[in-house]
Formats: sequence, structure tokens, C-alpha cells
Amino acid sequence: MTTSTTSRCALLRWQFDLTWSLFEYHLERLDPGDFLWEPAAHCWTVRRGADGAWVPDWAETEPDPVPVPTIGWLSWHIGWWWSVTIDHAEGRRPRERTEVGWPGDGKAAIEWLRGLRTAWTAVLERLTEEDLDAIAPFPWDRDPEHTVAHMAAWVNAELMKNATEIGQLRLLRAASAT
Repeated sequence: MTTSTTSRCALLRWQFDLTWSLFEYHLERLDPGDFLWEPAAHCWTVRRGADGAWVPDWAETEPDPVPVPTIGWLSWHIGWWWSVTIDHAEGRRPRERTEVGWPGDGKAAIEWLRGLRTAWTAVLERLTEEDLDAIAPFPWDRDPEHTVAHMAAWVNAELMKNATEIGQLRLLRAASAT
């Protein structure tokens, strides 16, 4: 019997590429109006502030019930956690949530997310098996129970969850228009 061994780095990269391909399916089909469509009365979105910048709805303590997010809010949320993760992975000072704004429209948001994909792919490409065993700088604040491998797997899982939410909202909006 022949057995094949796949490195953890290769497996994490494969999982990320699979997740991204599922996300790209929805990104390619989003209409400009999809981003700020509010699927329920109780929702979180991104709003233009007095200074013209787009600001996401936010609460320090998650409300109950949790508001339904718009695609705009979800795209900001992905951009926020991914930007901060990349900051940590690259050894930079991580940005605060309030320092990560939404680009202002769907096309710009998609390009922003694709740029983050490129940056994250570069992180994954440089990781070694030894790097994966280091203590994760984020999102567990250097908890010795979580490694860089956990962080990379968390990015894949978080992206898959948010991509699914965006896809479902896109499908709901399209179905409600017919």
C-alpha cells in the first residue's frame, strides 16, 4: 500500500484556495445594490459618516438578538479581521477596528478583498512547517494553546463562514426580486 503525506502548509493552502474559489463564485455575481440591501428591520450595515467615510455598525457587546448583517457590513468585517491577521503575520502593529474602513462601494470592496487574498497568499507561501508550530499572535493574543497553524485554519474557517453568509444574502435578495 502506498501512502501519501501532505504537509500542513500544503493542506492549509489547499483549504484556503478551495474556500476562496467558493467565495469568488459569489463575488463575481454581486450587483452594486446587493451591498447595502437590508434583509431585515434589525440589521447591521455600513453607513456614510459626517466626514464621508463609511462606518460599520458596531457594539462592544454583541446584542441579543444579533442583527442580520448586510453584504456591505460582511465585506467590511472580512476586510477588518483579515487586515489585522495579516498585520500580525507580517509583524506589523495591528490596526484597530476603527482604523479599517469600508471602501465605499461594492466594486471597491471586492477589489479590496481580492488584494487581501493576495497578501494572505503571500503569508501562506512563506510559512514553513516550523512556523506553523509558533504561538499564534492573533486572534488568541499569544495563548500558548494556539499556534500559527490554528490561526491559518481560523482564517480559512472565518472566510468560509462569511462567504457563505454573503452567498446566502445574495441569493435571498435575488429571490425576493422575482
